[in-house]
Order: sequence, then C-alpha cells, then structure tokens
Amino acid sequence: MSLLVVGTMAYDSVKTPFGHRDRALGGSATYFSLCASRFTDVNLVAVIGEDFDPKDLALLSDRGVNIEGVERQAGKSFHWKGEYGFDLNEAKTLDTQLNVLATFDPKLPESYTKSDYVFLANIDPRLQQKVLDQVTAPKLVACDTMNFWIDSAPDALKKTFERVDVVIINEGEARMLAKTPNLVKAAREIQSIGPKTVIVKRGEYGSLLFHGADVFSGPAYPLEEVFDPTGAGDTFAGGFMGHIARQNPERLTGELLRQAIVMGGVMASFTVERFSVERLASLEAAEIADRFRAMKRLTHFDDLTGAPTK
Repeated sequence: MSLLVVGTMAYDSVKTPFGHRDRALGGSATYFSLCASRFTDVNLVAVIGEDFDPKDLALLSDRGVNIEGVERQAGKSFHWKGEYGFDLNEAKTLDTQLNVLATFDPKLPESYTKSDYVFLANIDPRLQQKVLDQVTAPKLVACDTMNFWIDSAPDALKKTFERVDVVIINEGEARMLAKTPNLVKAAREIQSIGPKTVIVKRGEYGSLLFHGADVFSGPAYPLEEVFDPTGAGDTFAGGFMGHIARQNPERLTGELLRQAIVMGGVMASFTVERFSVERLASLEAAEIADRFRAMKRLTHFDDLTGAPTK
C-alpha cells in the first residue's frame, strides 16, 4: 500500500551533552520516510534548495522512497539549529532559517493523488489542507503539528483536525491546545474537534493512545545511551503509519492501533541512539523485529490469580 508524506527536508545543526553535528540531514519528512519505507511504499512531497546534497536524496531513493514529489528551488534548504540539555525531552531552538520552505506550495504528482494512506507532517495547517484537497480517497489520514501553529493559526489547525482520522501531538502541545493540564481531558477535547484517534507523545515516557473511548499506554524502550532525540517524533509517526499501511486493514481496530504505537516507539528508540538519520540508515529488519518482541516482554504481566480481600 502507498503512503504519502508531506513535510520538511532540512539540514540540522544539533548540540547535545553527548556531541554535536553541523548541517546533518534532517526534516520531518526525511525521518518519516526513512522509517516508513521499512514497511511500505512511500511517496514523498517536500521542497529543497540548491544546496541539498544529491547523496542525501539518493539515501532516500535507495531505500525505495518515491522522490518524484521533491521540488528543488533556487535558494537554500530549510535549516534548524538547536541545543539539548540533559533533559532531552525538549530542544532549545537557536536559529530557524526557512529559506525555500517560506514559499513552499505542495503540489502532488498525479500518481500521488491516489495514495492509500496520508501523513501530514508538521507544516502550516493551511498547506496541510491544500494537500488534502489534492488526494482522492485515502483510507486513513493522520497529521502532526506544533505549538507555533497552535498559537499562530488555531482556526486553520482546527479545520485540518476536522478532516483527519488521527492526530499525533506531544503532551505540551495537547495541553496548550485544549487549555487543560490533564492529558485525558486534553485528548478528549481534541477528539471532539473531529479525529477519532489521538496519540499523545510523551518522549522518554512513551505515548498515550485515545481511540474512541479506548485508552492505551504505549511504553518507551529503555536505552542506556541516547545521543540525539531530534526526529524521534517523526520516526514514531513513520513506524505508526508504516505498520498500519503494511497491514492494510479493512477497518482500523484498537488492537492494530496498539501494535502500531508500539512499533512507533520501537522505531523512535533506534533514531535517538545516534545523531541525525545515522541509525535509521544502518538499521536491519531483524533488529526491528527483535526490539518489538523485547518491548512486548517488557510490558507483559500475568493476571491476578485471586482478587484482594482486604
């Protein structure tokens, strides 16, 4: 099954307590595509500048990602510079250069318009809606967002939410959008806008899945070494959507969604083990299966043999 992603391709300059990289390959659509291509066919839409290295495009195409929808424009590629402290859950943005992204107007190649699954990565919600106007009859649409759009374009963001099936959002953004500190209430508030399913990302604490009235807590895989959390959320989304697209269900069940967010957590755990996309580029299929099974063992416990009496 084909999976369409629209988002950013970028170069990131990142510093963490464990090292740094200057102008490393990044961007939401890059992380998502390298992850999701492990599971299904990926159609990528993004804009890059004249400075984008052909070998970075080749990394994607060699993974089987369809890059027909990647537009190269005059100017420089999107560049983000950030720094993490020992609390790796939140980055401090030092510089953002939109460059060619400032005039990005996503246009889907004809073959993309019939994509079965759609993921709208973190871009302007008005652009997300323009993408939805170009796809015909996708089986499932999911989107991501960030605090900037919640603050600067709340009405447009809500219009996007009205048109999607799944919203993936981090816990700070969920609280900000719903204006409540309680994550359960925040998720229910977001569901009331339109999406039946809301996934709240909680960094090193895993994720929460809200599907209809069902709630599930997805774990994060415990790691001894974490180098760079950049792109972890986009990789999570790639694992989540890629797993669903590979299964291609007749209907979206709670059981499949639970599997999918665990797979998202598995894939995100690999990303943070190295800088940039280094770990995703070298990842073997057997490693994914082994870590998924390890996650299952990590969270398994037996039922009570007898109920407490006092």
